[in-house]
Amino acid sequence: MGGIREVYIANYDDVETVSAEDDQISAITMAAEKKFKKYLFRKGTSSMTSTLNVDQANGVNYVSTDLVMLFSKMETAKRTEINAMATGEMAVIVKDNNGKFWYLGYDEPVMASAGDGQTGTAPSDANRYSITLQDQSRAFPYEVEASVIETIVD
Repeated sequence: MGGIREVYIANYDDVETVSAEDDQISAITMAAEKKFKKYLFRKGTSSMTSTLNVDQANGVNYVSTDLVMLFSKMETAKRTEINAMATGEMAVIVKDNNGKFWYLGYDEPVMASAGDGQTGTAPSDANRYSITLQDQSRAFPYEVEASVIETIVD
């Protein structure tokens, strides 16, 4: 099933350690009293896409993951959150519609790469903010064991 349900975001520096076993994240340690913040999304509004980039001539490859999040209804609180994301370095966990958790920011901080706000034209058009967060990593995002989430999310 496609799409994402929830996204958890923390300041990159608030994540002290990320432990991977068998190609899966088995533990995440946060700085004292720090947690990931939870964001919920309407069905069919947000997505995550990972793309393998290969340069044979230079012998380089990496994975670029774009997380596109749509926030319904333009309002001050959401504008403030978007502005913080636009300038921050983040660690991100994405919960997809299959109940799987994916970690972004394993090799480098996740950063904003695009965004917009729009009122639409017709009464049925979306009134929303959109922001794209991008992760560049050596591999596709690691799955996070569900048991890890309980202790690190606010």
